[in-house]
Amino acid sequence: MKKVLAFDVDQTLNIAKTPITDEIADLLVKCLDHFEICPISGQKFDQFLIQIVDRLPNPTAEQLSHLHLFVAQGTQYYRHNGQDWGQVYNYPLTDEQVAKITATIEQAARELGYWEADKLKPGDEIIENRLSQVTFSALGQKAGTEEKYAWDPDHKKREAIVVRCRELSPEFDYEIGGTTSINAITPGMNKAFGMTHLLEELHVNKEDILYFGDMTQPGGNDYPVVQMGIDTITVRTHEDTAYALKGILGVIGK
Repeated sequence: MKKVLAFDVDQTLNIAKTPITDEIADLLVKCLDHFEICPISGQKFDQFLIQIVDRLPNPTAEQLSHLHLFVAQGTQYYRHNGQDWGQVYNYPLTDEQVAKITATIEQAARELGYWEADKLKPGDEIIENRLSQVTFSALGQKAGTEEKYAWDPDHKKREAIVVRCRELSPEFDYEIGGTTSINAITPGMNKAFGMTHLLEELHVNKEDILYFGDMTQPGGNDYPVVQMGIDTITVRTHEDTAYALKGILGVIGK
């Protein structure tokens, strides 16, 4: 039996950039009684709270002790200490690296005609420093869900940006994620890094983990997990994930 259920967030646990549904929240709380639950995503810590933690229906301190937040592809790790969330580790980029990545992505997007600052909502930004990674969100974080889904459904725009970024600054890695995003990192600081630390922090083996993700194809930000040999379920939407979790809970009699 698996000991750990690990999840991508956008498109796996939720509709991109929105809080998880009541159904997913209820299923996760039930799973916390049987498994270590480990969401891992390129998002910032506060988004994990908004989209996942704050949606859980009355979790106990014991249940929260089994919830592990692997932020920014697992380059930051938070766990609950019985009272609040504490950071276990963080591997931030240098200021120089952030500046170089930011300039590279903006140049690539502008050259290709995909820099759309005129579509941003007030106070929003296209490129965001997430400490251990820099994230390009073509329409910003506040854009509507339908707009985001429509912007690059076949990933072609982001694939073109990634190709140009690699030409400009090959010392960094660039991964496609979510609906409009590209995550830029130093080599190796992807979900394989996060999952490797998960193994160490939770004292488990690869065989103990079942991973859920929607971007498991080569170039997707879940693909490094596949390459590690961790058992993976590819989902299209959070409805697929809910269906699988119901089956798992049904088998163990919950």
